[in-house]
Amino acid sequence: MALIITDECINCDVCEPECPNEAISAGEEIYVIDPGKCTECVGHYNEPQCQQVCPVDCIPVDPQHIETEARLLERYHLLTALN
Repeated sequence: MALIITDECINCDVCEPECPNEAISAGEEIYVIDPGKCTECVGHYNEPQCQQVCPVDCIPVDPQHIETEARLLERYHLLTALN
Protein backbone atom coordinates (compact mmCIF):
# COMPACT_ATOMS: atom_id res chain seq x y z
CA MET A 1 0.00 0.00 0.00
CA ALA A 2 1.21 3.42 -0.77
CA LEU A 3 -0.31 6.55 0.60
CA ILE A 4 -1.82 9.39 -1.40
CA ILE A 5 -2.27 13.08 -0.66
CA THR A 6 -5.80 14.25 -1.41
CA ASP A 7 -7.11 17.59 -2.69
CA GLU A 8 -7.64 18.72 0.90
CA CYS A 9 -3.87 19.33 1.11
CA ILE A 10 -3.11 22.90 2.23
CA ASN A 11 0.56 22.82 1.13
CA CYS A 12 1.76 23.38 4.67
CA ASP A 13 5.06 21.58 3.95
CA VAL A 14 5.15 19.51 7.14
CA CYS A 15 4.88 16.08 5.51
CA GLU A 16 7.77 16.29 3.03
CA PRO A 17 10.66 16.41 5.53
CA GLU A 18 9.10 13.62 7.60
CA CYS A 19 9.30 11.03 4.81
CA PRO A 20 12.36 8.81 5.32
CA ASN A 21 12.21 7.59 1.71
CA GLU A 22 11.91 11.04 0.11
CA ALA A 23 8.69 9.87 -1.53
CA ILE A 24 6.89 13.19 -0.98
CA SER A 25 7.48 16.17 -3.22
CA ALA A 26 5.75 19.35 -4.28
CA GLY A 27 3.39 18.74 -7.18
CA GLU A 28 1.83 21.32 -9.46
CA GLU A 29 -0.93 22.19 -7.01
CA ILE A 30 -0.45 20.01 -3.92
CA TYR A 31 2.17 17.68 -2.51
CA VAL A 32 2.36 14.22 -4.09
CA ILE A 33 3.64 10.82 -3.00
CA ASP A 34 5.67 8.58 -5.33
CA PRO A 35 4.12 5.10 -4.85
CA GLY A 36 7.41 3.54 -5.98
CA LYS A 37 9.15 5.02 -2.95
CA CYS A 38 6.37 4.96 -0.35
CA THR A 39 6.62 2.14 2.19
CA GLU A 40 4.16 3.71 4.66
CA CYS A 41 7.31 4.01 6.81
CA VAL A 42 7.54 0.20 7.14
CA GLY A 43 11.14 -0.52 8.08
CA HIS A 44 11.62 2.94 9.55
CA TYR A 45 8.71 3.55 11.95
CA ASN A 46 5.62 1.83 13.31
CA GLU A 47 3.29 4.23 11.52
CA PRO A 48 3.43 6.62 8.59
CA GLN A 49 5.09 9.80 9.76
CA CYS A 50 3.40 12.01 7.16
CA GLN A 51 -0.01 10.96 8.47
CA GLN A 52 1.08 11.78 12.01
CA VAL A 53 2.05 15.37 11.21
CA CYS A 54 -0.63 16.27 8.64
CA PRO A 55 -2.85 18.97 10.19
CA VAL A 56 -5.77 18.35 7.81
CA ASP A 57 -5.68 14.53 7.79
CA CYS A 58 -5.46 14.28 3.98
CA ILE A 59 -3.10 11.29 3.57
CA PRO A 60 -5.08 8.03 3.29
CA VAL A 61 -4.07 4.70 1.77
CA ASP A 62 -4.05 4.90 -2.03
CA PRO A 63 -6.63 2.38 -3.30
CA GLN A 64 -4.71 2.21 -6.60
CA HIS A 65 -1.59 0.88 -4.83
CA ILE A 66 -2.62 -1.79 -2.33
CA GLU A 67 0.37 -3.84 -1.15
CA THR A 68 1.14 -6.22 1.69
CA GLU A 69 3.38 -5.29 4.58
CA ALA A 70 5.87 -7.89 3.27
CA ARG A 71 6.01 -6.05 -0.07
CA LEU A 72 6.48 -2.71 1.68
CA LEU A 73 9.33 -4.18 3.73
CA GLU A 74 10.89 -5.56 0.54
CA ARG A 75 10.71 -2.08 -1.01
CA TYR A 76 12.28 -0.62 2.16
CA HIS A 77 15.21 -3.03 1.79
CA LEU A 78 15.62 -2.15 -1.90
CA LEU A 79 15.50 1.58 -1.23
CA THR A 80 17.89 1.50 1.71
CA ALA A 81 20.37 -0.74 -0.17
CA LEU A 82 20.62 1.97 -2.81
CA ASN A 83 21.66 4.61 -0.28
